[in-house]
Amino acid sequence: MADPRRQHLVPIAGLFSATLIMSLILAGKIVTVGGLTFSAAVIVFPLSYVFGDVLTEVYGYASARRVVWAGFAAQLVWIVAYTIAAALPPAPFWPHQAAFETVLGSTPRAAFAGMTAYLCGEFLNSYVLAKMKLRSSGRFLALRLVASTVLGQGLDTGIFVLLAFGGVFGTDELLRIMLGAWMLKVAWEIAALPLSLLLIAWLKREEGEDHFDRNTDFNPFRLKE
Repeated sequence: MADPRRQHLVPIAGLFSATLIMSLILAGKIVTVGGLTFSAAVIVFPLSYVFGDVLTEVYGYASARRVVWAGFAAQLVWIVAYTIAAALPPAPFWPHQAAFETVLGSTPRAAFAGMTAYLCGEFLNSYVLAKMKLRSSGRFLALRLVASTVLGQGLDTGIFVLLAFGGVFGTDELLRIMLGAWMLKVAWEIAALPLSLLLIAWLKREEGEDHFDRNTDFNPFRLKE
């Protein structure tokens, strides 16, 4: 990250973390559109995969790994900050404590499910994209972006639904929620594909970098590049 050529890496990492925090805030609203039931977090959460694709394709898996963990830390900060804020006694003239807790609060189970799913899905997405880039010698970018997202979002959605709602809903309902959310996320990625391709091409020119992970240690818990 200290490489002076990487002048756009920090802004992208900041936007990546911002989408994760917005997703936590929006996750509490469940909506139904066109027969599909899903969390309102779908509005912004797929952006994290777009940014993850950009980071891996331009800067490499190791850089993306550090940003993924930074995003995880940002989520922890939000949860701790909210917990403290909710626990503080409200002012006598402020009647919105219950609404504050209802709108912004999430159960420990849902928070654990979301953060576990996020880590697994993002790392799978980045790993698949990096490996496919090596196998294809950097070709077929659009195909690689979609394929990595299909797998990453599939794992993310499956883990979240099972951990958050397993034992609460029946198998049919769980599968319906998984399929609906997964389809929407993949559709979101495909719709954003032209923008992703333009952004990646622009960054490669601006940064003078097109990283190939030939000697990369893909251990997700290694924080050094």
